[in-house]
Amino acid sequence: MGKYKKVILQILHGTSDANIGFTDLCQLLIKLGFDLRKKGSHYIFRKKGIEEKINLQRDGSKAKPYQVKQVRVVILKYKLGGRII
Repeated sequence: MGKYKKVILQILHGTSDANIGFTDLCQLLIKLGFDLRKKGSHYIFRKKGIEEKINLQRDGSKAKPYQVKQVRVVILKYKLGGRII
């Protein structure tokens, strides 16, 4: 199983939101076609056709659980996971 497939399945499953690596989450969003803009400690992801912006911050080496949930909502709402799964 590929790295991105594993990460997206973890996100969609929703039982390990506190255990998603920050770098893995950022790389997944880039792989899904999001543009990254970094402002201080904020990593802001935007994509044409997606009205929500995703704002991530590190929590050590992990992503913050509530931000993983926000990413899951966007992936499901816009059916973005199909490109990787």
